[in-house]
Amino acid sequence: MTRYPTPFHAANLRAMARLRERFGLPVGYSDHTAGISVAPLAVAAGATVIEKHFTLDRRLPGPDHAASIEPAELGQMVRAIRRVERALGDGHLGPDEAERNVRRTARKSVVAAVRIERGTRLTPAMLTIKRPGTGLAPAEFGRAAGAVAKVDIEADAPITEEMLEFGLSSWHRH
Repeated sequence: MTRYPTPFHAANLRAMARLRERFGLPVGYSDHTAGISVAPLAVAAGATVIEKHFTLDRRLPGPDHAASIEPAELGQMVRAIRRVERALGDGHLGPDEAERNVRRTARKSVVAAVRIERGTRLTPAMLTIKRPGTGLAPAEFGRAAGAVAKVDIEADAPITEEMLEFGLSSWHRH
């Protein structure tokens, strides 16, 4: 039985998951609660369709008007639902492009503390850790120390894999 308006404790949004599992179909929500707060929550809970009564004036006679939303609220509800849809994301784990850009500038990397000439075996004293994170990760510090520079490396330059030769046979000079 439907109540107009439905009390929030009777909204039972979790029932949508059971219906979706039982029938293997998309689910919607027929919202008879007062206001606009339950519809966006229903979308977050999996509703793909929202039914909400609409009126030009809640003071009009009849049972539907009290649980209906007026024009300004309809716009607010749609905007809230769209925000929820964006917030739900696509479900993929990992950083998005904006986060990758932040990571490059916020993270740190192994950097030349001094100018390093090509052929020089790097020592810990020649290296430091600084921003940006465009070079070897700080966890690679020990690996970089002991490698040989394949190119001249300016002071404060992030050290990349391509700049170094790793391994015992790479002793050239210094």
